[in-house]
Amino acid sequence: MNDWPEAWSDDNRGGRYGRGSGSAQPEGARVMRQVRRGQPAPPGQGAYGGVPQQPNYVDGSGHGGYDSGYNTGQVYGGAGGHGGGDGYGGGDGYGPQRPAPDWRRRIKWTAITLVTVLFVTTVATYFWADSKLNREVDLSKVIERPEKGEGTNYLIVGSDSREGLTSEDKKKLHTGSADGKRTDSVMILHTGDNGPTLISLPRDSNVEIPSFKGSESGKTYPGTGRQVKLNAAYAEDGPELLVRTVEFNTGLHIDHYVEIGFGGFANIVDAVGGVEIDIPQDIKDTKSGADLKKGKQTLNGEEALAFVRTRYALPGSDLDRTKNQQKFLSALANQVATPGTVLNPFKLYPTMGAGLDSLIVDEDMGLFDLADMFWSMKGVSGGDGTSMNMPISGSTGGNLLWDKEKVKQLVNQLNNDEKVTVKGN
Repeated sequence: MNDWPEAWSDDNRGGRYGRGSGSAQPEGARVMRQVRRGQPAPPGQGAYGGVPQQPNYVDGSGHGGYDSGYNTGQVYGGAGGHGGGDGYGGGDGYGPQRPAPDWRRRIKWTAITLVTVLFVTTVATYFWADSKLNREVDLSKVIERPEKGEGTNYLIVGSDSREGLTSEDKKKLHTGSADGKRTDSVMILHTGDNGPTLISLPRDSNVEIPSFKGSESGKTYPGTGRQVKLNAAYAEDGPELLVRTVEFNTGLHIDHYVEIGFGGFANIVDAVGGVEIDIPQDIKDTKSGADLKKGKQTLNGEEALAFVRTRYALPGSDLDRTKNQQKFLSALANQVATPGTVLNPFKLYPTMGAGLDSLIVDEDMGLFDLADMFWSMKGVSGGDGTSMNMPISGSTGGNLLWDKEKVKQLVNQLNNDEKVTVKGN
């Protein structure tokens, strides 16, 4: 039987390559002459008249290229390669290797990213906080001012302003509903190289109203020697006249003014989660709403406001109240400046928001000045500074009289930024 395709004979096949053919031309070359390189075969037919065209294996998947018919013996894909690789250079030495991590480069860019984020956050926080300060007091309106001494003097005022309080808030905080605002506390904080000094000026202090320029009218009012209580100066023409009166009666130059109302004070205390303080005696006062027991405890905003406002339940009345105010403000500053507040954004931002929204300051007051004030008050509570009342020599008609000689000595020490040795009440 003829084992060649139809129409082929032994004469057609000639010598077979590899079987001793005498032909100089290998069979592959003769077969190649039969390959048509023209139009593709009709549908349903292979290149050889009905024989399906076989896939080639150039890329191991039967796609593209010409099949030479020779098997090189190379295995494509699968796990049968060298060392059980996955066919994609997986650690067997054949194919591309994954480069080792460049840890120096990673650490460098991580550090750069962190520093950049910290810088941007700090700058954004600064401008956000600076924009919230209420710079409403113009100290340029204060006339005939004493010369500036060494260090910095802050006039810190707690007002009885009910602005922003609802009827429910007023009832809860026992503030009443009086119109306008008056000073509930007045303090001078001196900062310098010899530690901070916090001095309370009792609101019932007897002072003289000097000549002054109206903060709204711009009109100059000559001094007539009027003797009034200190808080009357604020009630008459606001912060500018209060600063003018304090400077005139002390001879001390005031550099910055800071004021906070009832609601703002309570909000700050609540924002820091309350303030721990040791109360020396039981306090019960229906006017301020205080109902506190002796001992160490944490006061919330409502309790703290009642504590610093209480005067009628104290033996020394206003003088004892100023001591409580100093004690509490120092404790509050200490609480605000703790790492638990400063490093915790969930506590820091609410505290800053509550505090900055509530403060009224002079036009030249900056965030660094405010930070200096808080850190100095913290220093007072930490024992690095001095707290005292203005020296008192007696009273007249319910007004407290300052000891003029001691006040003069105290002011000289502050102006020269010396260690304060004067004792107050």
